[in-house]
Amino acid sequence: MNLNYKSFTLGVEEEYMVLDPKTHELKSHEQKIVHEGQKVIKDKVKAEMHQAVVEVGTDICKDVDEAYQDVATLRKTISGIADSLGFAMGASGTHPFSHWESQLITDHVRYNEIVNELQEAARSNLIFGLHVHVGMQTREMANHIANSTRYFLPHIYALSTNSPFWEGRSTGYKSFRTKVFDKFPRTGIPDAFDSIESYDNYIKLLVKTNCIDNAKKIWWDLRVHPYFNTVEFRICDVPMTVDETIAITALFQAICAKIYKLRSQNMNFIQYSRALLNENKWRASRYGIDGRLIDFGKEEEVNTRVLIYELLDFVDDVVDELGSRHRLAYVHKMLEQGTGADRQLDVFVQTKNLTKVAAYIQEQYLAGV
Repeated sequence: MNLNYKSFTLGVEEEYMVLDPKTHELKSHEQKIVHEGQKVIKDKVKAEMHQAVVEVGTDICKDVDEAYQDVATLRKTISGIADSLGFAMGASGTHPFSHWESQLITDHVRYNEIVNELQEAARSNLIFGLHVHVGMQTREMANHIANSTRYFLPHIYALSTNSPFWEGRSTGYKSFRTKVFDKFPRTGIPDAFDSIESYDNYIKLLVKTNCIDNAKKIWWDLRVHPYFNTVEFRICDVPMTVDETIAITALFQAICAKIYKLRSQNMNFIQYSRALLNENKWRASRYGIDGRLIDFGKEEEVNTRVLIYELLDFVDDVVDELGSRHRLAYVHKMLEQGTGADRQLDVFVQTKNLTKVAAYIQEQYLAGV
């Protein structure tokens, strides 16, 4: 059977922090960066709920190299605009010391509704994530792949951890971002759905009973996208650098292609319950790549780095057709140099100064571009 991997197109969304270039604290930019950005890159830049956040999204990219070019260009463009307006940019899941109470909320109907409903949970949700969309041939295939890829979410999340500080404190977590986001409803790793119809019926029921007004208020760590033929992976902290973002993007794409390949051979990956997968998510959030995750097949704890190497082996037979081997190779570098969280903590250990950590985040924003 000739497998068609061309359908696994990519879309990458990143949320960046707007900083004061001198003090490195978060700064509300009154959407000036967004307004200027839209003149150049149209709707690829968007406002977010907090005014100290800028969100960007790539075009639909046919492979990881195209995604790299797009993300790199977006970072450079936004950085140049910010610079011209007296701001700086950074990428980290949380800001090391700025407090959410002092940040302005964007005046927009959607955000006003969310704040009105979720109150403090929404106002304090000053966090920065990475969302990766992987294109699918059908929504049925998207549901099948979403069910099976749930297992690997904690592994990739561990690799993305980049939020060890919150409001001036070292949290003891490698990713505190998800702890902040957990206050929202409909978050975390979802259950498996036995069909795309079950998923659609679930959404219809929530809309009918006024739990949500549209499917975009499903904020899970991955979801079959309500409007596009994609599986959207939402678990990761925004990585500090483009190379890290693209390595993670390549990993998500490769896992989707691998599950698709297994399906075409009438095989599947074992489904585990949300309750079990959440044990691994918690460990990933707390320890990043330095901890142990549970291998549910063996029913034992295994070093997280070992499991990530095993994951690279698992997808190895699809990466050449996807053209992503050179991008996935960067995962080895991430395992050597540590995640964004590890590097932030290193700077803090050396300097005992969170302003220096924020300055480091700022200078890494265009690293390698």
